[in-house]
Amino acid sequence: MTKFISNVNKYLSEMKIKQSYLSMVTGIDKNKMSRLLTGSQEESGTDMEKIARGLGKSIGFFLKESMSISQVGSSSMNKIAFYAGEPSKKQEQIAKQLVELMENIDEVISANSRFENIARS
Repeated sequence: MTKFISNVNKYLSEMKIKQSYLSMVTGIDKNKMSRLLTGSQEESGTDMEKIARGLGKSIGFFLKESMSISQVGSSSMNKIAFYAGEPSKKQEQIAKQLVELMENIDEVISANSRFENIARS
């Protein structure tokens, strides 16, 4: 197994990232991703680039001899990724309605704050 793949596996383990998620964000077939991560198939430069980019890092990050990985619990994360498959048309409608609802709630809360500030003046 190459240093790159060894470090990618370490990173995935430490950051609790699933192989299926990595496959999805890179566009690399799940079976091929499995072969790459187990070392049964050698990774190409293109594979390395896709994997590094999919994890938000450079290829060089995964080629270092000693790799420092911040723990999930000790760093402040502000993004969460979630993939649950392809949504149905009904699920897409519901998701759009929820986004619209959240935008409306945000506007109402913002307006409320502005009115309270005006009232205090």
